[in-house]
Amino acid sequence: MAITDKKVAFLLTRGVEQIELTSPRAALDEAGATTVIVSPSEGTLQAMEGDWEHAETFDVDVPVAEASVDDFDALVLPGGTLNADALRLNEDAVNLVKAFFVADKPVAAICHAPWILAEAGVA
Repeated sequence: MAITDKKVAFLLTRGVEQIELTSPRAALDEAGATTVIVSPSEGTLQAMEGDWEHAETFDVDVPVAEASVDDFDALVLPGGTLNADALRLNEDAVNLVKAFFVADKPVAAICHAPWILAEAGVA
């Protein structure tokens, strides 16, 4: 799949491991994709370096409750223990992940992110 002109959702919340968001996002942006942060968090969210050190904050582009699989070509699930643990308990986040699998669209899960795949029954 050529990535140019594709729209990629990054599903995450507070506690995301910063490098697991910023590195893949930069690579996709550089390749011509449009990346969007989808989250149950409102406004901004706090990224982490490891589980304890605060890193940068990031703006939420789309609330997960308003996100639709039809609006995106692929999904990236960054890790981070706190992020992954919170997302797997969020019904809207789990439903969005399920929808990507039903639509047979690419999903990438980094580090702790597969927890939500297990919760969604798609692992």
